[in-house]
Amino acid sequence: MIGQVSTIHLAQNYPNPFNPATIINYQLGNDGFVSLKLFNLLGEEVAVVIDEYQTAGNYKITFSVSDLPSGMYVYQLKSGKYSESKKMLLLK
Repeated sequence: MIGQVSTIHLAQNYPNPFNPATIINYQLGNDGFVSLKLFNLLGEEVAVVIDEYQTAGNYKITFSVSDLPSGMYVYQLKSGKYSESKKMLLLK
């Protein structure tokens, strides 16, 4: 099928480091419930970016923070059995 994404992939955010906004791209190979969350390095959830059902395809999210302190954060994409995490650096 042309245009169908056959894999699930979470890309590194850009720019990284960022202030105050960054872009996160990801691909979904199948329709399903998707969550994209941000955690501090203690593992505490600090933001929910996406928490909804999405169809297969490519997605681009602009994520902006104003209330978080500078530091390293981990963003995690979950869909079905798939989970992937990447680090991002917020510099104010």
